[in-house]
Amino acid sequence: MTIQAVFFDMGGTIEKVYYDDEFRLAATAQLRQQLVERGLDPGLATEELYQVIKKGLLRYEAWKEASLLELESPRIWQEYIFAGLNLTPEKLAAVAEELSFFIETGFHKREMRPEIPTVLEAIKEMGLKIGCISNVMSRGQVPYTLQRYGIAHYFNPVVLSSVYGRRKPDPAIFLYAAQLAGVAPDSCVHIGDKISRDVLGARRAGYRLAILIGHLPLEGQESPDVVPDFVLRNMNELLDVLEGEMKRSPQRRVTSKERKERIKALLFDTGDLLYHRPHKGERFAAFLSELGLNPSPMPQREREEVRTMAMIAKITKRAYQDQLLRFHGVHGEENLARGRQVLEEENADISFFAGVKETLLALKRRGFLLGIVTDTYHPTALKRRWLEREGIGHLWDTFVSSCEVGVRKPDPRIYRMALDELGIEPDEAAFVGHRASELQGAKAVGMTTVAFNYGEGVHADFYIEHFHQLLEVPVL
Repeated sequence: MTIQAVFFDMGGTIEKVYYDDEFRLAATAQLRQQLVERGLDPGLATEELYQVIKKGLLRYEAWKEASLLELESPRIWQEYIFAGLNLTPEKLAAVAEELSFFIETGFHKREMRPEIPTVLEAIKEMGLKIGCISNVMSRGQVPYTLQRYGIAHYFNPVVLSSVYGRRKPDPAIFLYAAQLAGVAPDSCVHIGDKISRDVLGARRAGYRLAILIGHLPLEGQESPDVVPDFVLRNMNELLDVLEGEMKRSPQRRVTSKERKERIKALLFDTGDLLYHRPHKGERFAAFLSELGLNPSPMPQREREEVRTMAMIAKITKRAYQDQLLRFHGVHGEENLARGRQVLEEENADISFFAGVKETLLALKRRGFLLGIVTDTYHPTALKRRWLEREGIGHLWDTFVSSCEVGVRKPDPRIYRMALDELGIEPDEAAFVGHRASELQGAKAVGMTTVAFNYGEGVHADFYIEHFHQLLEVPVL
């Protein structure tokens, strides 16, 4: 497939970014004045306040680098930067986004690379889509800066970690950007200044090219085992790279007959794909009501953050359950133990979609290898027992669970672990899923994709409305 979209990193790529302690100390004086004017006097001298901010930013940096998550501004300031200060939470939350914007503008000297407007216009003339993928604290800084440079009209989409919730090098944010642009990951190019974020993430997402542009002040903290496809000295060199790639003959499309002859295995998601939970939330709501507690749900983004940590074994399943219970006001070991039991019972209350057992048995009789690739905080042994109840626990040639391998979909590594266990290549396998991100991840690895029980905006090679229709997919 030929190139269709070019994505740029922001800081260090579209622009050069510099800072030093003297510059930031002067900015802290302005920030302190803003806090005082909003009734948030930190009670610290400017130098003391700067040290608090500096240490808080480093704590947050360490956390987000490990988790690849981006928190909303109120949580960043309350839980990391000003965690030790006695500031009114409501007042701090009200100005948190403004503070994040100030950090990304007032704490940095930003200067657009002079060749950028000419390069963007040339890329537009090539008929390519242009987008931006940036790791940032604030929601407003990147749109503001692009507008200030006079180049905002070139970029669509603009994908920010502060909005999406996940950070580079997580392949999910790269796959999401490709989805918004309406193009396949293997038709995308990404240019950034960090190997450990930009090149690694684009490579994991299956982008056609991962390009590095030098930005000396931000070098270091890199991944020595990851090599970019090209290294640019200035952005003008990007045009030669793109023109060279576009002149190459596009890859020949593989026919359905050829695919059918080489598909040897099918990999499946589990929840909402093989089975669903028709009474999800009912037991838990009754348990909370019994204790006189509010059954209103935990905020989706916050719950997803904690679930992700459990799914990749950063925290235990019990720690996740306890955080969920405490959010709803459950306290005391006896009540927590009861709550955990209720959650276990609710998770085990599953119903298989019609035709799952018969279809899987038929696929096995046809000689296909079958595997599971699941994002879960439940141990494999437990999920296997659920499948055994349906009489399909014996069918699986590989079973890869995120909590046991430390990565989750759409990270290419989790798919490749299953493929390696089966001893086959990506183009010899099909992945059956329901979420856009997991199907994109499988596609980026090189697998054929089939969507079932899917929602709006899901892209796949084939779609089925009933599970038994999997037997009628042409490549199978």
